[in-house]
Amino acid sequence: MVLAALVFGVLGTLAELLLLGHTESWEQWIPVAMLAAGLVALAVAVLRPGHSTLRTFRWLMAAWILSGALGIYFHTAGNLEFELERQRSLSGFQLAWSTMTGATPILGPGAMVLLALMGLIYLHGQPATSDLFERPDE
Repeated sequence: MVLAALVFGVLGTLAELLLLGHTESWEQWIPVAMLAAGLVALAVAVLRPGHSTLRTFRWLMAAWILSGALGIYFHTAGNLEFELERQRSLSGFQLAWSTMTGATPILGPGAMVLLALMGLIYLHGQPATSDLFERPDE
């Protein structure tokens, strides 16, 4: 069930980004590339669930979490810049509210974080991952 939800979530998010034209700058390509790489890594992890493929998938999920946080930053900064260009006199709560409710959804990139957490949940249930979540002995 987690695997199916993850696949549908990734495909849906990737389709939405492409349909929205989320490809105008290098920053906008980050989630598109991450999701595409994730689909490939997930397919490999499902078809050949060895230690190295699952470890690679785990690191990619960590990158998705960072990507989501970076996206929240980019969306917030873009909205802030746009609002200040429209009305330089905005400040305080009005500026914060206009930024949070601006044209780009500031919490939209959080979908990457949720998908990454689903990927980690999927990994946790795999027999070949028994030592992926433990620190190696020194």
